[in-house]
Amino acid sequence: MSRPILEVIALDAEDAAAAEAGGADRLEVVADIAADGLSPSRETVAAIRAAVGVPLRVMLRLTDGFHAGGDAGIEALCERARALRAEGAEEFVLGFLDDAGQVDLRAVEAVTGAVPGCPWTFHRAIDRAADRDALRKHLADAPGLDAYLTAGSADGVADGRDVLLAEAARSAAGEPGYAPRLLVGGGLTLAHVPDLRRAGITAFHIGGAARPHGWAGPVSSEAVRTWRRLLDAPQD
Repeated sequence: MSRPILEVIALDAEDAAAAEAGGADRLEVVADIAADGLSPSRETVAAIRAAVGVPLRVMLRLTDGFHAGGDAGIEALCERARALRAEGAEEFVLGFLDDAGQVDLRAVEAVTGAVPGCPWTFHRAIDRAADRDALRKHLADAPGLDAYLTAGSADGVADGRDVLLAEAARSAAGEPGYAPRLLVGGGLTLAHVPDLRRAGITAFHIGGAARPHGWAGPVSSEAVRTWRRLLDAPQD
């Protein structure tokens, strides 16, 4: 069995290099963490791509919140997606909801269609959805979708634990809509990991947990290494 995936948020090439040195398997590349992560610039993606060898998942999100922004917003997202793809981005992170809290299929299909063949994560918009199960079923056949970044709750992993365990069981049972991997993140702590690992969850996402001095400071390779050691440790 392959080792669990550890994905770390990187804002720049310094973050990226430290995360890779600590044992990260993949980076989520974003800008403006105060807005929960927006699309980075082409220059940032190019610099990070040149600095590391691990895969990058690049955020496609231009405004705070989970709305695509109508026709103009969707077109702007598609333009950004194509530009980042031209800069070497091969994997993406996105997710859009409509006013009723349902998945905005038109936006998702348009944006992923702008970068055909690229794998992507549906991000924590799922934690704000009116109906998580319905969202998964609507996206069951979405090309390239291979992960849901989720805490199980908008309030974080501590509140979403039971949802995460239930969804892990549904994934293990092969239920339609539950094939994409659970990528757990959002208030995730080291203490949460053993319980989640025992449930069969094999992918973990950290941001602030990799930064001992907060978001004003860089990623710490030693902090990432602590997570790597825990994830690689034998399970009881």
